[in-house]
Amino acid sequence: MDSELSALLENDTWDMVPCPSDVSIIGSRWVFSVKLKADGSIERYKARLVAQGYKQEYGIDYVETFAPVAKMTTVRLLIALSAMHQWPISQMDVKNAFLHGNLKETVYMKPPPGYSHSQSMVCKLKRSLYGLKQAPRAWFERFRQVIVDAGYVQSSHDYSLFMHNSPQGVTLLLIYVDDMLITGSNKEGIAKLKELLCRSFHMKDLGPLTYFLGLEVHSSSRGMR
Repeated sequence: MDSELSALLENDTWDMVPCPSDVSIIGSRWVFSVKLKADGSIERYKARLVAQGYKQEYGIDYVETFAPVAKMTTVRLLIALSAMHQWPISQMDVKNAFLHGNLKETVYMKPPPGYSHSQSMVCKLKRSLYGLKQAPRAWFERFRQVIVDAGYVQSSHDYSLFMHNSPQGVTLLLIYVDDMLITGSNKEGIAKLKELLCRSFHMKDLGPLTYFLGLEVHSSSRGMR
């Protein structure tokens, strides 16, 4: 919980302001989970502060909510291309992905439970906290803008796939919420892409792909399976 709260404060997620008398205040709660490795063993324990977005009102607290996610067909195709061309395929994870999205609407939330605070103060959200109806869209829009500004083209067949072609080769990135697969023939382009992502967001490089969306991947000199 302390780690999560530190990340929220570091990311400037909200401003503490006096509680307005004429607006709706949504609640907040903690969600605890256990993240597992591919073999089922425990990787880490996780606590996440979540806004109670079910109390949001359409047209007041949010408008658009849709955000694309990668299609399983595209995931399998990307792995097949990597195996066929012997491209390295790596996986990256965005820490607190939704917090990188800029919130356009004005949303007030009760402070995190379990921590001391003034009863007259509330959190005026600046970032798209988990639980908000518009959080996935806000995060994806921020991510898309960063990638497109770097020269990548968004696929018209799967909006979660981004491509970059150059004389040095092709670079492909597929995103599923906060998990990314990166592959291609351009090793320099892949390295530059990873540097861009680390500069723009809080990233974790998970190394070569082993497990993604329920698919377990094993690489060898004979290919992938």
